[in-house]
Amino acid sequence: MSEIVFDDVTRVFERDGKDVLTLDGISFDVRDREFVALVGPSGCGKTTCLRMAAGLEFPTSGTVTVGGRPVTTPGPDRAVVFQQFALFPWKTVHENIDFGLRSKGLPEAKRRERIARQVELMGLQGYESAYPHQLSGGMQQRVAIARSYVLDPDVLLMDEPFGALDAQTRVVMQEELIKLARVNPRTVLFITHAVDEAVYLADRIIVMTRRPGRIREIVDVAPVRKAEHWERFDRSEEVMDQASFVHLRTTIWRMLRGEQQPDDGKALETTGGVAS
Repeated sequence: MSEIVFDDVTRVFERDGKDVLTLDGISFDVRDREFVALVGPSGCGKTTCLRMAAGLEFPTSGTVTVGGRPVTTPGPDRAVVFQQFALFPWKTVHENIDFGLRSKGLPEAKRRERIARQVELMGLQGYESAYPHQLSGGMQQRVAIARSYVLDPDVLLMDEPFGALDAQTRVVMQEELIKLARVNPRTVLFITHAVDEAVYLADRIIVMTRRPGRIREIVDVAPVRKAEHWERFDRSEEVMDQASFVHLRTTIWRMLRGEQQPDDGKALETTGGVAS
């Protein structure tokens, strides 16, 4: 089991000699092999939650557990994909995907087998010898996701992984992630500022308040997806045209609009997103 559990988590940062309460009594879970998206206004603590699940930051009070164990450090059971691709520019696609496997000491034959599988899943055939600068942004992000998946983590932590992509590439990557999740499901905590993206990808959506971040509501998408048979559609725009999708998007957007402050620093997306 690879469940993520936040239990009454508070996080205080020091800024200019003063304590700033960022998260205030956050409690939620991400069930085994469930895809959960976190949405909320700028500065509400979404990325802080993800970094605590990764073992990169720690609660001021409360606990974060993964698989029933307190998170005290980063670990091989969790892989993180950030908005910036963070590929090694001097390494090829094959070498970038291979990096983590080499550090684990796996035999070369086994590494090649795993890499070939991820290259196929992510549609990177023929680009194994290419360097990052020779790839589009979407392809670079596919390499970053493949590098995470190839380690066979129990938990995938994704911090606005498609935020730096153009709109068309972003849609393609969303569709690819859905396909990948069906073939090779993982426990996923996904941070996004786009409501459409959250509703399309997630089983549940956790809506946060403005800072200090609290849980405003948890929206269960999976039953709607199942009842309306969204899986019959191959393309995201076909799903997003459904009345059930529009209703969920509008419901979440209204919650977020009520939490938005005039000085949050970024304009709201016209598609229904909020600043991260």
